Amino acid sequence: MKIVIGSDHGGYELKNKILKFLKTKRYKVLDIGTRSKESSDYPLIGFDVAKKVSEKKADRGVLICKTGVGMAIVANKMRGVRAAACYDKNMARSSREHNNCNIIVLAAQYSDFKQAKEMLRVWLNTKHVGERHKRRVRQIEEFESKMKKRGKS
Repeated sequence: MKIVIGSDHGGYELKNKILKFLKTKRYKVLDIGTRSKESSDYPLIGFDVAKKVSEKKADRGVLICKTGVGMAIVANKMRGVRAAACYDKNMARSSREHNNCNIIVLAAQYSDFKQAKEMLRVWLNTKHVGERHKRRVRQIEEFESKMKKRGKS
């Protein structure tokens, strides 16, 4: 599985720890940045990660910022992306089982490395259950298609 990862300055330290963790688990990982704790613009990084997932250049994405909110907003603007800001492993599991999310957004201010690693482990190993949830994900995809046809996306 190929994973693309990115963070702003607020998630920089957590990103680096997660990056090492993913590599030890033998995932192919593409690090979009940021490369320091200096102030950076989360929309640019969030967009780059979401674009890679949308274009199927990565199977899944990981975004990290201070709260998880900004990155989730940006990522969900990209067609085909279902990003979820997760704050515990139950949310991470549900985001995959029910919503088939392809990007997890972590909040560095609310999660330490141990918590983030557990959320990520659960998220990466959880499959979409399908059934009624598949119908709902399909409805989201249909809304995206309608918006694109109207020139809104």
